[in-house]
Amino acid sequence: MGVGVAQLNKSGGLWKWRSFSGQPKRTVMWKWVCGFMLFSLGVISLFTGHVVSHLEWAQQLSKRSLLDMSRKEPIDVWKSKYSNFFYGCTERGNSFPPAVQEHKSNGYLLIAASGGLNQQRTGITDAVVVARILNATLVVPELDHHSYWKDDSDFNDIFDVNWFISSLTNDVTIVKRVPDRVMRSMEKPPYTMRVPRKSTPEYYLDQVLPILSRRHVLQLTKFDYRLANDLDEDMQKLRCRVNYNALRFTKRIQSVGMKVVKRMRKMAKRFIAVHLRFEPDMLAFSGCDFGGGEKERAELAEIRKRWDTLPDLDPLEERKRGKCPLTPHEMGLMLRALGFANNTYIYVASGEIYGGEKTLRPLRELFPNFYTKEMLASDELKPMLPFSSRLAAIDYTVSDESDVFITNNNGNMAKILAGRRRYMGHKRTIRPNAKKLSALFMDREKMEWQTFAKKVKSCQRGFMGDPDEFKPGRGEFHEYPQACICQRPFSYDKTSTDDEEKDIPGEFHNSTSSGHGHLSSADNERDEVFPD
Repeated sequence: MGVGVAQLNKSGGLWKWRSFSGQPKRTVMWKWVCGFMLFSLGVISLFTGHVVSHLEWAQQLSKRSLLDMSRKEPIDVWKSKYSNFFYGCTERGNSFPPAVQEHKSNGYLLIAASGGLNQQRTGITDAVVVARILNATLVVPELDHHSYWKDDSDFNDIFDVNWFISSLTNDVTIVKRVPDRVMRSMEKPPYTMRVPRKSTPEYYLDQVLPILSRRHVLQLTKFDYRLANDLDEDMQKLRCRVNYNALRFTKRIQSVGMKVVKRMRKMAKRFIAVHLRFEPDMLAFSGCDFGGGEKERAELAEIRKRWDTLPDLDPLEERKRGKCPLTPHEMGLMLRALGFANNTYIYVASGEIYGGEKTLRPLRELFPNFYTKEMLASDELKPMLPFSSRLAAIDYTVSDESDVFITNNNGNMAKILAGRRRYMGHKRTIRPNAKKLSALFMDREKMEWQTFAKKVKSCQRGFMGDPDEFKPGRGEFHEYPQACICQRPFSYDKTSTDDEEKDIPGEFHNSTSSGHGHLSSADNERDEVFPD
């Protein structure tokens, strides 16, 4: 349109020039200038309108790039810079109907969980979802008494059973036992079956529901990872409501766990928790070599016989693939290289360490402020010593409350806690990039410390628990609960301070009250089936 005006002015100017040849040339030139100005204003108007209409889009594009920019920034080992923009959200959708009442349900679902504490936790979480899929009444799940640890604890010894039932009232009807009248009316004992791993909702509806409807009481055994990873959003949020709210430890466990946390906080404003995972059973299961020679190989091979289905593995190849847990010494070197100082307070969550004090000595030298639950609460722990799951619950509590949680090997506790800490506002969670670190440790003596530290920081990017690691479809849902993480609009200002946290709802602060008032990816199946 501006061009047309210019052309008209130009034509008019030429016509006038010819018609009034006696008119001064500057009059004609002035009209040329006016025409050019009109043309320019038209172009500017169009361009400005385009820019203004897309200003918000441009700002959003700039804000969305913040997480990408963070990858080039120095790593803050204590807190993710952008964690305040993310929070846990598990609200029920408007289309999510209330739970089916007991007398109207399709029957009673019995669940026998499998493995250690955190493996059983996944089974309990999925059991609630399966009961919802089947419109069944869920009987409080039974815990595994026959796994590696031979722990006789029942559900109510570890979890607050009344809270579990009441907090899920709107989702699933849960009872403590099948009513006697129902058991007396049955002509046969409850039907028992085991479903395939990662079964879809359709499988449960097609293969399990008909049996439940016919027999009215059905038991599912070895129930761990028996439900598909991908479900619709409402079911994923239900998973989160179970795991992060309904599964609350007993008051006794919470009390001891929080005493340990308070004793750590009394010594230091902040501390890190390391899930060392260097017990004999873990090392045997991994099939790796840890430098202990023939004696170590023989001892671990004997333990390995407990699992009939484990394949023969090449220890060197497993290390190259990143399947071997770091030794305590390697863990200490990684943490020092990342920037944790010698005076950092460290809580070690662990059972029996293979090699005992000799194995732990290098880590203690790197971090003298070294503590365990046994060191901080020996008297309170005495009643729990025969029960490995209750001891594991203490480690879970302290690790969850820590400022930084470091995993070692992607086992069940590591996955469950990593997912929970993401849900609680992306509290810093570090997972060693074992595949790249193994090569660095092998060449450690060939490089200066500064070079080694720089390489460690480089290979750990993407393994620090930052929000930008949170990619759709990555890993198991229990580790990456995408459907339960909501994002605030970006309004980041580099001049802002920690005062921003005042605007965050208390529910999502990394505080003691939020952490345990509501307590709560496998690369292959071999990782999943291993009990904690």
